[in-house]
Amino acid sequence: MPTYKIVRFYFHSGRRVVQRGLTLEQAQAHCSDPETSSRTCCKAHNVRRTREKGPWFDGYSEEKT
Repeated sequence: MPTYKIVRFYFHSGRRVVQRGLTLEQAQAHCSDPETSSRTCCKAHNVRRTREKGPWFDGYSEEKT
C-alpha cells in the first residue's frame, strides 16, 4: 500500500517535507484544510509564516519505496 508525504512549497524559498507516512485519504484531507495555504489561512502562526516567508501552500506526493 503506497504512503504519501506532505510537502510545503514556498514560492520564494523552496520546499520542505512536513509529514510522512500518510494514507492517500489523510494526505487529501490535510491539503483540503484552508490552513494549508497562505491564501486561505487565518490562524496566527500561519499568518506569521506568510509574513516571514511569503506565499506558500501544502501539497502531497507518493513516497518512493
